[in-house]
Amino acid sequence: MDVLDRDQPAQTRPVALVNARLVDRATGLDQQGGVLISQSEIADFGPHIADGELGEAEPIDCGGRVVTPGLVDMMVFTGEPGHEHRETLATASRAAAAGGVTTFAVMPNTDPVIDDVALVDFIMRRARDTALVNVHPMAAMTKGLAGVEMSEIGLLSEAGAIAFANGKASLANAKVMRNVLAYAKDFDALIVHHLEDADLAKDGVMNEGEVATRLGLRGVPAAAETIMLERDIRLVELSGGRYHAGQISCRASLDIVRAAKARGLPVTCGVSINHLTLNENDIGPYRTFFKMKPPLRSEDDRRAMVEGIASGDIDVIVSAHDPRGAEGKRRPFADANDGAIGLETLLAAALRLYHSGEVELHRLLAALSFNPARLLGLKSGRLAKGAPADLAVIDLATPWTLEPENLRSKSKNTPFDGARFEGRALLTLVAGRFVYYYADPFGP
Repeated sequence: MDVLDRDQPAQTRPVALVNARLVDRATGLDQQGGVLISQSEIADFGPHIADGELGEAEPIDCGGRVVTPGLVDMMVFTGEPGHEHRETLATASRAAAAGGVTTFAVMPNTDPVIDDVALVDFIMRRARDTALVNVHPMAAMTKGLAGVEMSEIGLLSEAGAIAFANGKASLANAKVMRNVLAYAKDFDALIVHHLEDADLAKDGVMNEGEVATRLGLRGVPAAAETIMLERDIRLVELSGGRYHAGQISCRASLDIVRAAKARGLPVTCGVSINHLTLNENDIGPYRTFFKMKPPLRSEDDRRAMVEGIASGDIDVIVSAHDPRGAEGKRRPFADANDGAIGLETLLAAALRLYHSGEVELHRLLAALSFNPARLLGLKSGRLAKGAPADLAVIDLATPWTLEPENLRSKSKNTPFDGARFEGRALLTLVAGRFVYYYADPFGP
């Protein structure tokens, strides 16, 4: 298995992925066929793309496996710039390629913060020069993420910022948040917000409840999330700005989002793969790799998140990829950094919901690809003529066990250490170029 180098020669003639199960949420497609790739785009697709009728195209037999638009991850924290020892755009992109992720958005809480046109340009240039997949910067909603002075949303949008966020902290000042939403509306910019009332969550390190009490740890009540979400919904009503709740984690938040959507408000939401597949009990004997923000919730809340994906009320699944070194995790639970890596395990962990029968495959892939691409205004995330050839070939049945030392991220803080998965990406293409292959016949 390998992630291919950036200097790998590009395809000089058309390539066709044949004998594949084509799954595309954008068109509702789910049928046997193939995809013809010419240069960096999808030239054609459908049941008529078959071996023996390809002309000069080089066929790659997918053996009946799923071919789908590559995953689009809306929430990736990296160490570059400022903390390259934890992760760089290059290493994050290698992990993404191995996980079938062809596009990810970088959150703005870097050092320095992405609140200036020069920083947006820096991320885009570094990604162009070092990354294997598409990388887009999210810019800060407020300067320095301080929550006081609104950033230059118009200039940052023109420079290439794909959305605006406040990192891993909520914008506490309601007036500033209202102004951000109103100003962003003029540029059709998406506001992605972390939900946490800082005062309610203060000193909390895990979900408030019986488990926290038993472990002797301070809890964070679900109300810290829902209070901020309800406030934001009110501000969306006032401003009309496009709003995305970056991560919800409890049943009450899902109810709030459903009600907002029912009123026709421009509101969407995401959930991390961790909150779909793990719960507070996984913390066990103070396992710091399970310390996250928002914290892992109860099993009832986890099931509510799964129900939200299955119904389509939760729009997006994110990895919330947040690399942390041993110096930040090998501490007492209360003192440890929050965060977990997830780019490389996003797809495999999500497929647990498919294999359990809880979420249909098309709905799962929509939340991983089509929906985030649509929210971010990207042309990817769909099988269509002229669309970027950002694709993943997925074997739904391949069994494997995660060994952290084999992960491509610089940091190894995965909550899935030793986990058994069923299904993975076997081949990843970005703009028609092979960036990852797992095994024959998916060689370069």
